[in-house]
Amino acid sequence: MRLQPLSPKSLNSELRFVHDEISNLITKSQEQASMINEEGALLGPFPAMLHFPQFGIPALSFIRTLDTFATLDKKVREVAILTVGSTFGARFELYVHEIMAEAFGFSKNTVASLSSGIRPEGLNEQESIAYDIAYTLTHGKIVANSTYNHAVDVVGKEAVGELFFLIGSYSLIAMILNGFDIPAL
Repeated sequence: MRLQPLSPKSLNSELRFVHDEISNLITKSQEQASMINEEGALLGPFPAMLHFPQFGIPALSFIRTLDTFATLDKKVREVAILTVGSTFGARFELYVHEIMAEAFGFSKNTVASLSSGIRPEGLNEQESIAYDIAYTLTHGKIVANSTYNHAVDVVGKEAVGELFFLIGSYSLIAMILNGFDIPAL
């Protein structure tokens, strides 16, 4: 790990506000996963965002917008996120979202497959679309017109746009996690 978590006591008032906002958000939306250490410092991608607030705060704002206006089913989102995490080997991303995927009802086998970069059997049509699009984009390919049109027919144009931005945001998080060598807990 190349950056240490920042104790909330060590932060100036602006960063403390950001820290507390993140803490409140993750304890409400992802309470099943531990992302705060015993000193109250944020873990995962958050220390990097607080160490480099000129980049981290705008990134957080974007990510929060994706959560605030989310319309995709939580399971669809988790398929996309785990596909991104597995492609890039982002250990902390996989740690958190394996827990979240199970909390939303995926079996351990499905979660293990997604985390290993394998398309699991038994995904519904929306989940399959999320997997196919996330896999395609994270492997540097263009989404085929037939795939895009099918996705629009199934989930709608707005949801497909949301999916693209979700995949992009979790790719950004994976890069931050991997660049700073952030481990899973």
